[in-house]
Amino acid sequence: MSEMIEVARSSVQTWECDQMGHMNVQFYVEKAGSGLAALALALGLGPRNARNEGARLQVSDHHVRFLREQRPGAPFFLRAGVLEVRDFGLRVYEEMVNTVSGEPAATFIAEVQWVDDESRELKPLPAKAKAAAKALIVALPAHGAPRGLEIYEPRPAPKLKEADAMGMVRTWQGEVDAARCDTQGFLSVRHFMGIVSDGIPNLLAQTSGSDRSKTPTIGGAALEYRFVYRRYPRVGDLLTLRSGLKQVGPKTYTWCHWLFDLESGQSVATAEAVAIALDLTTRKSIPIPDEMRANLEALVIEGLGV
Repeated sequence: MSEMIEVARSSVQTWECDQMGHMNVQFYVEKAGSGLAALALALGLGPRNARNEGARLQVSDHHVRFLREQRPGAPFFLRAGVLEVRDFGLRVYEEMVNTVSGEPAATFIAEVQWVDDESRELKPLPAKAKAAAKALIVALPAHGAPRGLEIYEPRPAPKLKEADAMGMVRTWQGEVDAARCDTQGFLSVRHFMGIVSDGIPNLLAQTSGSDRSKTPTIGGAALEYRFVYRRYPRVGDLLTLRSGLKQVGPKTYTWCHWLFDLESGQSVATAEAVAIALDLTTRKSIPIPDEMRANLEALVIEGLGV
């Protein structure tokens, strides 16, 4: 086994933080994307090579764990390695580490594929990249393994009409603008997560009547996410998000989010997330209040998943 290599280094900016006072989930994913680009360079698939090949590494499945919240000003770096080498891509591991404490703040397991820049069809991973990747094989650390989520084969792609028939809640809807897209005009990975994050206040408003702008002492935090990216939308596409509750535990609850192309009704991504209630004064999780639990249990929808 090899040692992980450093792939990114930065700090948490105030504008990357949300109502909870910590870095928003979408920016963790953005940092992991920068790390993946540097890892690609180490594999001989840097930006110039990728442009010449007309291809890129694209994430098809993400598992993310948030281990420690990161506040404005926190310095961090990312390190990465390869878990598995395949004919058309790789299974990659990254972790975000606090520069001062040396403690991991978040972990990422990504299924990545070598795809054509324009069509996004699979292409065989170049032989030189496969050889380089084998030299970067690392073991998955215990803190990077799934904990609250079961990793299973994704369900058949749902349709929008199916989500509505199941009673999932409309939590976000809008146009894919250029600011959310990569240089080829496809929605960036960060903004899949950003759309879900932007939809959470609407989800809470419609399921519990809560308004996060008026609850300054109690909030929430995601502990773990899984995203299955089924298709990358393009600039100008109209998207709509449906959300529903999968299960409720002693301290945690699991939401599912299905993102659709509004014009075709086809799904572009499915996700699930384990969340907690968070005391914003002590910065610690709190048990789900009885009234909240009763409300949540009534919202559970059978058959949800990624």
